[in-house]
Amino acid sequence: MSKRMMAIILSAVILSALTAGCSGKGGKQEGANGGGTDSTKPITFSWLVYDRPEGKVKNDWEIFKEIEAKTGVKVDWQVVSQEGLTEKRQIMIATNTITDISQPSNQEARENGPEKVFLNLKDYLDIAPNLKKFYDTYPEAKAVATGADGGIYDVPVLEGDPAGKGFNYIWMARKDLMDKYNLKAPTNLNEFYQFLKDMKAKEPDSYPLSFNTPVTADTGMYTVFGKIFTGISGFFNQSPTENKYEFAPYNSGYKDALAFMNKLYTEKLLDPEFYLLTPDQWEERFLKGKSSVTYYWKAEVNPTIDKAKQAGTPNYDLEALPEFAADGVKTYQFSRPVVGSVGRAISAKVKDKERAVKFLDYLVSEEGTKYLSLGIEGKSYTLENGEPVYMKEFGASPYVPLRRDFGVWYDNISLNNALARQTWERGLDDKSKAINSSYEKFIIPAPKALVKTTEELDLEKSKLTPLTKFLEQKITEFVTGKTPITDANYQQFLDQLKKLGADELLDMYNTAYTRTYGSK
Repeated sequence: MSKRMMAIILSAVILSALTAGCSGKGGKQEGANGGGTDSTKPITFSWLVYDRPEGKVKNDWEIFKEIEAKTGVKVDWQVVSQEGLTEKRQIMIATNTITDISQPSNQEARENGPEKVFLNLKDYLDIAPNLKKFYDTYPEAKAVATGADGGIYDVPVLEGDPAGKGFNYIWMARKDLMDKYNLKAPTNLNEFYQFLKDMKAKEPDSYPLSFNTPVTADTGMYTVFGKIFTGISGFFNQSPTENKYEFAPYNSGYKDALAFMNKLYTEKLLDPEFYLLTPDQWEERFLKGKSSVTYYWKAEVNPTIDKAKQAGTPNYDLEALPEFAADGVKTYQFSRPVVGSVGRAISAKVKDKERAVKFLDYLVSEEGTKYLSLGIEGKSYTLENGEPVYMKEFGASPYVPLRRDFGVWYDNISLNNALARQTWERGLDDKSKAINSSYEKFIIPAPKALVKTTEELDLEKSKLTPLTKFLEQKITEFVTGKTPITDANYQQFLDQLKKLGADELLDMYNTAYTRTYGSK
């Protein structure tokens, strides 16, 4: 147990008189003696949430008035700050004073459920047909919600469509400059290099390529070029062609990735401060023409164009470039994961357990899902050709009014973000739809989430952070030329990775995958 968590628990014990009762006041059945299951009688459940930047949690959101009318359940929101949410939840879990409904991580749910912190939903599936259908439809969700005792302790949030086609990132470049200089979109690695060279020749005061930081994030340079040369997304990840995990630096192509990044750096095709830039600095350079090519969130294309025009570049435009990879490496991008890392759980101390389960069952139902992810037809969405589309007046960022005015697609509340994203993208402009269409052939289903044992989690906590820190430091030295990319230096690099636990981590990930999903 960490010192920080020990401090949290001690503080919670000292203040127990103040923090206790958060779940005790929930599950209060008005006009009943408690413990009943009459679904026609009003009941209140407490629910832990935080205020979104788009808008604060409201007690008069219309969707919850509709839900209350259908279920008899009124929600008592327990609101904390976004910054304090995790610590508050950890205190509640540690002292078993969690609200009636909350959003723990799947790991927190399956670890603490057997300790009677969260309700075992498996015991109630006979009265919860929608929950049963959910676990049958999404075996991965059932796997990550199942504790060591076989109990099921949360309902994981859905993040991606089951077909595995929803995705987040694209290569993007300045279309206005491409048109001005008659440059064509590159389709392979050699063409990409020449594209940067040509852009540099036309815009000599710029550094064509830049990446947002951190360098090891999903859109970070080390992640992006590691995948291009090895086929592995990130340092440890599942192979796109086999059901096993691999460690990218062990792949023979990783040394080539370092050499390529070093060439871009040496030839001033890459921003020389790529590893130091803050997100604001990166954005400013991309908006003002100091860089013109990047890999980033596809949803930021239109907002970036608008920002640039407002900042004084009226012809600013962006175009999506295709995914590409080195010879012999699969060209792909993982889709959004179908099953997220968090879920909705019920406190084991809730007074009316059956009503709480039936309420959660309703929220998972088709009708409940529509309320939480779409809202109310005619007010937050309409149907076009039988499919939901958010109101056009909500603009390119519909999640702002949806969250602020309706409580729709709201963190810690919504259970199906995949449906919300699908509805949003259905109403996109032609440019965004064209981007989605052009990338469709590159997208493959994301790896399934792993269920790790306590020992495996301890190994990961002790090894992964120092290993990642060393990787960041050493790769930066290779890319910037501080450490020459020689056979001897690279072998020393690999030897140090082994000493820091790379083999142990790789074996652990493969063991966890096989245990969770089998060898196929």
